[in-house]
Amino acid sequence: MGRNSTPSTSIKRREAINNNIEILKHIYDRFNARDIDGVLVALADDITWANGMDGGYVHGHEAVREYWTRQWSMINPHVEPVQFNTAADGSIVVEVQQSIRDLEGKPLQNQTHGLQDKMVGHVFHFQDGKIVRFDIQDTSSEGFAG
Repeated sequence: MGRNSTPSTSIKRREAINNNIEILKHIYDRFNARDIDGVLVALADDITWANGMDGGYVHGHEAVREYWTRQWSMINPHVEPVQFNTAADGSIVVEVQQSIRDLEGKPLQNQTHGLQDKMVGHVFHFQDGKIVRFDIQDTSSEGFAG
């Protein structure tokens, strides 16, 4: 236990982490079910969300909704969490198996973007029980916490 920690502080932190992991399990389930509203309820109004298709970020609920609506009109992504880890900064890093199919369910071929079947790291930053930032991390990089 750190010098500035008390048993009750450590217990509260562990409870918050466990709660955040349960929130993440729920949003992966809702994402795969194409339930945008079921995911948005866990996001802060001013969320910063990584755009895995085009690069950069989208900001806010409506931008996330538009991003996913556009994405799902072109491809059929499925993300399956494999492992949850807590980073030193308190963020939660989720090792995810990402599967990308076309709208007919066939694997994508000859694509130049990063949307392909692979393991990726999803990094979630929480504040007051809501996700405030989402980043995508290459699992082959040294910085991956998995």
